[in-house]
Amino acid sequence: MKSQDIRDKFLKFFESKQHLIVPSAPMVLKDDPTLMFVNSGMAPFKEYFLGNADPKKNRIADSQKCLRVSGKHNDLEEVGYDTYHHTLFEMLGNWSFGDYFKKEAIAWAWELLTEVYGIDKDILYVTVFEGSDDDSLDVDQEAYDIWKQYISEDRILMGNKKDNFWEMGDQGPCGPCSEIHVDIRSAEEKAKVDGKSLVNMDHPQVVEIWNLVFMQYNRKANGSLEILPNKHIDTGMGFERLCMVLQDVQSNYDTDVFTPIIREIETISGKGYGKDDKTDIAIRVISDHVRAVAFSIADGQLPSNTGAGYVIRRILRRAIRYGFTFLNQKEPFIYKLTDTLSKQMGTAFPELKNQKRLIENVIKEEEHSFLRTLDQGLLLLDRVIENSKSETIAGTKAFELYDTYGFPLDLTQLIAKEKGYNIDEAGFNAEMKKQKDRSRAASASETSDWVVLKEDDTEEFIGYDTLVVDVKLTRYRKVTSKKDGEQYQLVFNMTPFYPEGGGQVGDKGSIEASNGEVIYILDTKKENNVIIHIAKNLPEHLNDTFRAEVNEEHRRLSASNHTATHLLHQALRTVLGEHVEQKGSLVRPKSLRFDFSHYAKVEPDQLQQIEDFVNARIKENLPLEEQRNIPMQKALDEGALALFGEKYGDTVRAIRFGQSMELCGGTHVPNTGDIWHFKIKSEGAIAAGIRRIEAITNMVVGDYFETIDKEYQALKEVLKNPNEPVKAVENLQSENADLKKQIEQLLKDKAKNVKGDLKNEIVDVNGVNFIAKKVDLDASGIKDLCFELGGELDNLFAIFGADNNGKALLSCYISKSLVAEKDLNAGTIVRELGKHIQGGGGGQPFFATAGGKNPDGIEEALKAAKNYL
Repeated sequence: MKSQDIRDKFLKFFESKQHLIVPSAPMVLKDDPTLMFVNSGMAPFKEYFLGNADPKKNRIADSQKCLRVSGKHNDLEEVGYDTYHHTLFEMLGNWSFGDYFKKEAIAWAWELLTEVYGIDKDILYVTVFEGSDDDSLDVDQEAYDIWKQYISEDRILMGNKKDNFWEMGDQGPCGPCSEIHVDIRSAEEKAKVDGKSLVNMDHPQVVEIWNLVFMQYNRKANGSLEILPNKHIDTGMGFERLCMVLQDVQSNYDTDVFTPIIREIETISGKGYGKDDKTDIAIRVISDHVRAVAFSIADGQLPSNTGAGYVIRRILRRAIRYGFTFLNQKEPFIYKLTDTLSKQMGTAFPELKNQKRLIENVIKEEEHSFLRTLDQGLLLLDRVIENSKSETIAGTKAFELYDTYGFPLDLTQLIAKEKGYNIDEAGFNAEMKKQKDRSRAASASETSDWVVLKEDDTEEFIGYDTLVVDVKLTRYRKVTSKKDGEQYQLVFNMTPFYPEGGGQVGDKGSIEASNGEVIYILDTKKENNVIIHIAKNLPEHLNDTFRAEVNEEHRRLSASNHTATHLLHQALRTVLGEHVEQKGSLVRPKSLRFDFSHYAKVEPDQLQQIEDFVNARIKENLPLEEQRNIPMQKALDEGALALFGEKYGDTVRAIRFGQSMELCGGTHVPNTGDIWHFKIKSEGAIAAGIRRIEAITNMVVGDYFETIDKEYQALKEVLKNPNEPVKAVENLQSENADLKKQIEQLLKDKAKNVKGDLKNEIVDVNGVNFIAKKVDLDASGIKDLCFELGGELDNLFAIFGADNNGKALLSCYISKSLVAEKDLNAGTIVRELGKHIQGGGGGQPFFATAGGKNPDGIEEALKAAKNYL
């Protein structure tokens, strides 16, 4: 049975059980500060479990793409070494929100596995929660009794809290669970070892395929449990593991989910899969990681140096270095796999086809960049080995390679071992622990339970229509962190404050009590569909009625920039082409940032056209046409643009200014004329195929032009107030160029004169023409001097030092014959001598330079040079 058929059968089965089949949510999360990525099938439905929103239907099923590479659920380092852990995986799931419970969940799971898929009952085991003294919980007898109807009791195993009690996090809905395990070992192996002894023991052929979670409790901040008013079902079945069972293979990587990618890696690398352990691990790592990276880019998360982007970059770099080390791939190749991936999974996940070109370009550029970094790291490692005073390289140096160049310990160990060295692994681990401890300390926070003052299901946002309204506080909680100290998160029955989202920053403002007490709102965010107002203090009278007021200027300027991003998007598509798609934005009161897909530099004349286009729309005074709660498909049919990676509901908000129409939840000006003016400040690449424009609008443009005018007047004064300032600058540039040529000629003449004097100072040392001298030349002059002397004299070993404006310079030239005969290396020598001038350098074996900040050390360096002979 092909993987596509397996997925389809699951969805059709639950459709027949009156479940609504929904598409996979984007893997990159944007309104949940507790998670970077969807790491389980239930993550997109958290707001329903928390009671913050109502689902479209009480029964839902889907196939959700998940990523586990950070935080509590981190499988990254296991990927490739075993055959059943992955970074990206599909989670087949069925959900009940206060509808059916254990009886139906267990019955349907058994029916699907044994009757629809035809899995032999005799290879299945199930686990049931055994209870926990910590929480005063008894064995899950209800689940046990239901399972007895389907499977013999000797195949029902008791599981501990770690394996059989599922929790969303430190707080929130949770409950006991039943896992279904499958034993696909041979009959001979089963005869030797009973399968039940291998359940949850990380055996590659005795694995969990489905987890049925019975959400019936809520974990409070103090660790206690309370019973939920409504009970829920949350199940997750590993799609790749299910394919392994149904395709009768012994590894997830032997299923048709992975084999097309593996075959392509074999073709590119010339290495066969299944012949060598290290090669096999590398191929598994790459075939897994390219999926994770491709899906992340398709969902809008580009590799970067921070946050979720850093995680994606780390995954890709892990794949690159495995190819570099074990498949001998020194040039980009992983990007070539995206074509196979899109053909394999593009039907179920069309975003892979739609974003294929972008995915290829981003991965290829990242490969180029990291391969250059690897080369730099290898040079640094060579230097570390050269300078090591023993055969053990310090753990701090190995960690520096890891932290700065992305060199993992195993790669450093491999290269060091080839050169006869080993690594102080304990020292490396100590440095790694220090870094993790620093990271944990910086991000550590403590969040209390919500204190509910008033039950209110609405908590309505009314900020599109008003900036001032009377509100009641419905709940609050305290959050303490090292970064922000003690803060309070407030929720009101209604709010005019726009929460951060869609690239737009959250509103600021205040709430005022009836007694005149003012609490300032520092920021507004959205978490699992709840609008949270962040304040430093808590109101004295919690049950009072408060006057909530948004900072009008902050909102007005943010709205101006947000509307400008829509007009900019339209301009880009008009000037550059309809291939342009928004890939991110940041809308603040004083500036806007807009990222978009485009595969070439935007030329100056194109930028001017774009700027002119936006300003023309501003001058047209286009009114805001807003449609709230319009059906999603109707909006798309009318021409609205939707963004990849965004999560939309059945009904959406559509914003139109003239011919610009987009789905958007942000705030906007009533009329484009309110923007006043639009000015592009910069344009550049941020990734392969992704450009970024930074711009300003409104009063910030006025400030900008005022500053420019002041600088212009100051420049005219410097130029003696000419009538034609541009021509005056051009004349200065011409004069400067002429003077530079004269100086260069004078320096060349000076170098020739110096050369004649220096030839008389060259001495013979063991058959080598040697000179070490401080000279009054710049770097270019010294280089010319070295090569002219080298062309006239054989066996030359020359060291020259110079003090250039307080900076020390050393240059070393060695005739190529000496490099070969006497094993001399100019690069190694200047690195050593560079210590005298408090600097470093490098170069080729016959010519190298070093720079430093201590000119007083030049003489010592020159004296030390003779020791090499």
